[in-house]
Amino acid sequence: MAHDMTAQTMTLGYARMGKRRELKKALEGFWSGALGSEALLATFWDLETQAWQTQLQAGIDYIAVGEQTLYDHVLDWATWLGLIPSRFRGLSGLDRYFVMARGREGLPALEMTKWFDTNYHYLVPEIEPEADPSPNFGDFLERVRWAQGILGERTSPVVLSPVTLLCLSQRSGDLRADLEKLLPLYWDLLQELQQLGIPEVQIHDPILVTSQGSGLQEAVEMTYRQLATVGIPVHLVTYFDDLGEAYPWVVQLPVAGISLDFTRGHNLDLVRTYGFPADKILGAGVVDARNVWKIQPEAVLAGLQELQGVAPNLRVQPSASLQFVPHDAALETQLPEPLRNVLSFAEQKLAEVALLARALNGEDTAAQQAEIRQQWQSFAQFSPPNPQVRQALANLKLQDFERSLPYEQRLSRQVQLPPLPTTTIGSFPQTPEVRQWRAKYKRGEVSQAEYEAAIDAEIAKCIRIQEEIGLDVLVHGEFERTDMVEYFAQKLEGFAFTEHGWVQSYGSRCVRPPILYGDVFRPQPMTVREFQVAQSHTQKPVKGMLTGPVTMLNWSFPRVDIPRREQAFQIALALRAEVADLEAAGAVMVQVDEPALREGLPLKKERWPEYLSWAVDAFRLATGGAKPETQIHTHMCYSEFGDIIEHIERLDADVLSIENSRSNNKTLLQIAQAGYRHQVGNGVYDVHSPAVPSVEQILQQLRTGLAHLPVEQTWVNPDCGLKTRRWEEVIPALKNMVAAAHQLGEELLETQLEGSL
Repeated sequence: MAHDMTAQTMTLGYARMGKRRELKKALEGFWSGALGSEALLATFWDLETQAWQTQLQAGIDYIAVGEQTLYDHVLDWATWLGLIPSRFRGLSGLDRYFVMARGREGLPALEMTKWFDTNYHYLVPEIEPEADPSPNFGDFLERVRWAQGILGERTSPVVLSPVTLLCLSQRSGDLRADLEKLLPLYWDLLQELQQLGIPEVQIHDPILVTSQGSGLQEAVEMTYRQLATVGIPVHLVTYFDDLGEAYPWVVQLPVAGISLDFTRGHNLDLVRTYGFPADKILGAGVVDARNVWKIQPEAVLAGLQELQGVAPNLRVQPSASLQFVPHDAALETQLPEPLRNVLSFAEQKLAEVALLARALNGEDTAAQQAEIRQQWQSFAQFSPPNPQVRQALANLKLQDFERSLPYEQRLSRQVQLPPLPTTTIGSFPQTPEVRQWRAKYKRGEVSQAEYEAAIDAEIAKCIRIQEEIGLDVLVHGEFERTDMVEYFAQKLEGFAFTEHGWVQSYGSRCVRPPILYGDVFRPQPMTVREFQVAQSHTQKPVKGMLTGPVTMLNWSFPRVDIPRREQAFQIALALRAEVADLEAAGAVMVQVDEPALREGLPLKKERWPEYLSWAVDAFRLATGGAKPETQIHTHMCYSEFGDIIEHIERLDADVLSIENSRSNNKTLLQIAQAGYRHQVGNGVYDVHSPAVPSVEQILQQLRTGLAHLPVEQTWVNPDCGLKTRRWEEVIPALKNMVAAAHQLGEELLETQLEGSL
């Protein structure tokens, strides 16, 4: 496609899983044996084709191809490049791919962690020192050829940069040496794309916007210098933040174009300060790919016109892949009209990109802009500020963020348990029967009393099972909850929730992020009834289960009109009232989960202190009113936080449970080395794998933990909630976990007795 001086459009990736989560259903059918591989792949190809056609119909000039995935795009690139850890080399094809993702008896899966500062999880490639990559790009090239038949010259293949791939991998080798192994493989791939007649290739290099990016100059320059010799134009794509100190040298790389995110960070200031090369295309990511609000056209156009004055060869595009937003806001017919009219999902964002390009190119879009303006004005009248909420925030005092006694003094007042106490993270299997009851209640087919009776029966069963297993601290099982954030959004004012707003979290796991649109407050207790039902069936302590304010915020689509800090504090005040009501109902333990605390860290380290200050304060505001006798738990998973451990300790939670099974004890070792004083739940087995851990495997995990953390500080639990597992997997796994804890406890007691003789 020939370049001219008119603004063009490009996408960097599209919404995943299908409008009706067709891929999720196909994957789970394949894993259960109900669907064959051909049917699975047919579903995948059909959905990818639909995504291309949607973008084509929207008039997008350059359409991302190859970024859709059966499980995870990072796993795809590790597989295509032949970066297969030795334990998986006896397998092949889809079998190997999914075992790397999900594990199997005796074959632990790859570690999983967050993709930069998003709620998407990627699988961490393992690059062994003796690795001799054997690439096979056949699947990727087949997709590109198929796309060419539909899109022609609009086909824009997406390639994950070798620098980003290596920086996100587990490896022990030197970066330059590892790059030298991979670059010939990338060179060959670009040459094959060139032979297919591809006009341009997107290379995604988001590592450049992190604090690490500015130190990668030598590796990055070597990479793009070598790839430039192929002769195919390369478009370097960055997103999630600005280039910071790396900007001056990145814009001089031998590439045809560079995409920058203008919705986060300070890239506009960098362009103003340093300019932009006149011979390069500037991909202007001005439509926010990570939130669901419509653009304010006048403001966005003003920025684009300024950019066009510096970089006449401009492309209008989303700020990142549209995988972070749902497919189509037009499906949300149950939302109030003023809210519905200002929402923009993937399809609407394509229309916004096209509208901006037309306006920039001189077409008359005044009527469309006026309509959007009117929609925003109607929404402002629909959602005015709440005076009581604003006053409560204004009245906050320092003591509202503090427990009444320090940790060491309140510890003896809390429930006393045996060494190595056992518990779970909160959720238990969401069976088809449970989901059917929820669906019937939502459709009005059963009464509230009938629905609650069904949920109460599940709670009673769950308590009985936990007692039979021998757990020390129980949970009610969360059968009434669809999702740990959505459930609370439905109970709080200020949140809206969608019917079809699904977004991939990992693999087949989808979440439906609530939309934070107004001031937040709690009309009535949210979890007390279910807690009371559970506690009535046992003498053992049952934990109250809440989702923390930062996770509620980070896993929702937030407002854009007030700071995130203020939104987090509003949610925290609602949770604070819930903690008080749980205490009044007899709860002696309340768990306030914050798995997204680390995820919200800015990608530039210099911005960490400001975020961590208000994020930790939000948790402390939610829990600071708890009595000394109330044991506050929190849970964090897939979050490396060794470098923020002082902030984790400042949360002042009595018990912190962690994911520790896929990360090879890395998180626990970081906690121990930092001298963390509070109690820690060692996440001893991987709930995301269907494999049932043996007693010996769990014993090994616990012994490793106790070599670094005293028994007095150690709890025993799975690494995350159990809602996605089947009872047939959960019960034996938990029995083995309890047996391992008891066996180790007896060994420690014997050792103690021998030492006293």
